[in-house]
Amino acid sequence: MSDRGRNISQEGKNVANNGSLSGAVIAVAGAGGPAGRAALMRLAEAGATVVGADNDPQRLSEAVDAARYASGGATVTGDTVDLLDLQSTRDWAAHIEKDFGRVDGLVHLVGGWRGSETFTKTSLDDWDFLELLLVKTVQHTSLAFHEALQRSERGRYVLISAAGASNPTASNAAYAAAKAAAEAWTLALADYFRKAGGPEGPTSAAAILVVKALVHDAMRAERPNAKFAGFTDVKDLAEAIEGVWSKTAAEVNGHRLWLTEKP
Repeated sequence: MSDRGRNISQEGKNVANNGSLSGAVIAVAGAGGPAGRAALMRLAEAGATVVGADNDPQRLSEAVDAARYASGGATVTGDTVDLLDLQSTRDWAAHIEKDFGRVDGLVHLVGGWRGSETFTKTSLDDWDFLELLLVKTVQHTSLAFHEALQRSERGRYVLISAAGASNPTASNAAYAAAKAAAEAWTLALADYFRKAGGPEGPTSAAAILVVKALVHDAMRAERPNAKFAGFTDVKDLAEAIEGVWSKTAAEVNGHRLWLTEKP
């Protein structure tokens, strides 16, 4: 382990000694967006050392700085990573474990959306775009992190999905199909954890948090009269993400945890 890992920042320890995730090291993919920012803050406030990744260095830097400030100086770092490149993603996972000595979680918040007016007007270019963002990045992060997560006593892979994966609509065929594929891949990872745990059950878990859609303060400011019915606030999502570690691996492994009404 490097000196960075041994130290895991003294100020971070001072902030987080009593947090629910004290001592945990959690990676957040897609950390620069609104949901990523909320997750960085919540996990840091809970005591975790948090390592965010995004493909936009400025957006990532702002998110990391905001999380450090909000948590009173916890250890929050950021890496610009191309999650569409498997080797880059493997290198990211390896350096986190080398620097901090462990990896206890990967939260997958890489998102994107494209829809169409009708089913017949669906563009397969939209599928190509969404397959990269919503499926390929899940494949790469799961393949890169699964061994480190299995070595952890409380490893968690957390995918954020959408209710549309279980109830696709005509105008969202590409999006729903990509989300469904990402869920299937994550459930296969859960089966790996189940089998690796043997008769005593899994020690690590892959879980899926399901929302209708997400909303944040900037969206509300832009559309003050909108109801956003059934939407999940990114802060509530971040709380639910933290909660995945409060349950045993057996309770969450291979499960869809619904934050909205089931279709």
